[in-house]
Amino acid sequence: MKSFKIFDSSLLWVPAAVFVLGGCSPKATSGVTNSAPTASVSSAPAAAPTAAPAGPAFQIPVEYYTLPNGLRVVLSPDHTAPTATVAAYYAVGFRTEPRNRTGFAHLFEHLMFQGSQNLGKNEFIGLIQKNGGVLNGSTRFDFTNYYEVVPAHKLETILWAEADRMRGLAITQSNLTNQQGVVKSEVRVNVLNQPYGSFPWIDMPMKANKNWNNAHNFYGDLADLDAANLTDVKTFFKTYYAPNNAVLAVVGDFEPAEAKAWVQKYYGNIPSAPQPPKPDLTEPRQEKEQRFSQDDKLATKPALAFGYHMPDRNTPEYYALVMLDQILLQGKDSRLYQALVQKRGYSDNVSGGINSDLGNQFNYNGPMLWMGNLIYDPTVQADSVVSVLDQEINRLAKSGIDQATMNLAMVKIRSAFYDQVSGADNFGRADLLAAFALFDNDPDRINRLESEFRKVTPELMQKTIREYLRPTNRTIITVNPLAKS
Repeated sequence: MKSFKIFDSSLLWVPAAVFVLGGCSPKATSGVTNSAPTASVSSAPAAAPTAAPAGPAFQIPVEYYTLPNGLRVVLSPDHTAPTATVAAYYAVGFRTEPRNRTGFAHLFEHLMFQGSQNLGKNEFIGLIQKNGGVLNGSTRFDFTNYYEVVPAHKLETILWAEADRMRGLAITQSNLTNQQGVVKSEVRVNVLNQPYGSFPWIDMPMKANKNWNNAHNFYGDLADLDAANLTDVKTFFKTYYAPNNAVLAVVGDFEPAEAKAWVQKYYGNIPSAPQPPKPDLTEPRQEKEQRFSQDDKLATKPALAFGYHMPDRNTPEYYALVMLDQILLQGKDSRLYQALVQKRGYSDNVSGGINSDLGNQFNYNGPMLWMGNLIYDPTVQADSVVSVLDQEINRLAKSGIDQATMNLAMVKIRSAFYDQVSGADNFGRADLLAAFALFDNDPDRINRLESEFRKVTPELMQKTIREYLRPTNRTIITVNPLAKS
């Protein structure tokens, strides 16, 4: 399963199967990829289309409320396993970090493990592990999150510990200097000294977007990381790690009344803080294809990535493009895998998706790209790869999408969704509940996702293809390998 390889603090441990619907490590496939057997799908309209069976209704329990200090709390009991998951989500990520402080959101994530009012350096980690739990933290486009999975009888302990960090972080020059070095080391090891290190998960947003918030190097330039000072850290913490900029999700084997009492006890008197205006994240409509080429001294084969600007989140076209992602890119039955790998042998894989490198197609809150990438045979021309991409998209645009193809996409979406929300560690459920509370003030949206996908029609799919999968809405990046085989 996918792990948080890039944006996790180096001393943390991740449970197996953290994400089924999405992962944080670069080169990961989309969150809704599953292992369904390869199926043959036709693009010809069916004579008598039959909608996919709705299946039994499945309701996730959701209790949602807000404390007087602004902390939004989501409780979702699940008594199938004697564990509890606590997830704290803060509405600050790559898009909202300060200018000239690229990588600061990620740097701060590391600082959150350096101690708090009642727990010394690394004692938070030790507390979780000694109680048989696991934990992690990650930085994403629109939030930074921290979560712990523990035996259910230790829930109160973990709520206290997470609140202790929110109440007061140990902000010292020693901790800052130490973690600046750790993050810079990550940049060197995971990006600068790796073949395809920033391709395409960092490169594509920087090339395809025009708004600085969406287009800067969010892993951080080394000079910017060095420039962060103690005043920056204190201001950042006071502003963005306030309860009125956060969501606390609790999922697992607990009684809601008891959990509410603990949340009130440990979080209720943490002071709120004034919040700055939200940045304008809008991107202009792209009217002309963009193409870029970059050398990679460590790569031995050429690579190509494409990125198309997505429809706005939660619109009908958004749900249609999520389904198109299933048809075109996800799994060995997808059109692009069949055309590029199985039929022509250009590559041994094609991957990508919607927010697939830094989460999943649901847990972001701004402009997004539908991206795909492959490392291909040196005898193949980049234009040949792009030609196949155009052929497969145009085939769907011209011939239409039959109900059987839509049904198959729906089966894959449902399968991955229920895998996520029913995972043993309950992190997948906590992730969606927290994201929907943070972005939409509506965690119960988790129970309406399937019905939104069922509203998508073949006509809407074709409309979405024409508007969003047009060549003038895309960016192409090619990698020239400079290393010898």
